[in-house]
Amino acid sequence: MQLVDSHSHIDADEFDADRAAVVERARAAGVARQVVPAVDAISWPKLRDVCAAIEGLFPAYGLHPTFLAGHAPQHLGQLREWIERERPLAVGECGLDHFVEGLDRAAQLHYFEAQLEIAREFDLPVIVHARRAVEEVLLAIRRVGGLRGVVHSFSGSRQQAEQLWENGFLVGLGGPVTYARARRIRRLAASMPLQYLLLETDAPDQPDCHTQGQRNEPARLTAVLDAIAVIRDQDPAEIAAITTANAERLFNLPSDGSLLDADHADRSG
Repeated sequence: MQLVDSHSHIDADEFDADRAAVVERARAAGVARQVVPAVDAISWPKLRDVCAAIEGLFPAYGLHPTFLAGHAPQHLGQLREWIERERPLAVGECGLDHFVEGLDRAAQLHYFEAQLEIAREFDLPVIVHARRAVEEVLLAIRRVGGLRGVVHSFSGSRQQAEQLWENGFLVGLGGPVTYARARRIRRLAASMPLQYLLLETDAPDQPDCHTQGQRNEPARLTAVLDAIAVIRDQDPAEIAAITTANAERLFNLPSDGSLLDADHADRSG
């Protein structure tokens, strides 16, 4: 059984001491591929180097809204240059955050819409952060138009999810769906068409209910899968196959499974 972690920050400093071991644990769990979005311009070189050094890690470049204080206007031009040179599989992480206090909303929107324009220019999917800002994100997506992507760690309503699907976007679900108190996203997970779903960890953040308070890591994607399988009363292998195909299609990932060696395939199949 193959899984794609559609949102991992394996380049984060929290993994510097044992990154290779973390990746190996993920592979042993069937998570051979990880999409790794950036958060700010200063981190792009490290992200590139980490992904180049370890097979199965695929970078995306962008400017995250909660890192707004570190962004500068010239970073948008630099982002365009990086994308043209590095040819990543997506633009992101970008978006809007109306939860964290003190983040200028007009400035967030400026950087977000500029990155949407870049994604459209290069015909790349967008990895979107939308915390208490799904409606505003939808408006921006519609204004720019011609986009596709994923709203990661989705926490909006079913109606908002349907509007995203109509506009070419999938939703990502991760650790929060494992918590019984997350009733709204669990209802969504129970009934949504799987063709619009990606699985994610957001490691090292958003641990599942079994590892609360600990560093999250991509191997824990299986806990997300298992929770959704229970919620839907559906075979986890079927959910894994569909969501993996969704990630391959959205991000244009190779689908031959070559990153899983035979031993891992036997253990996880």
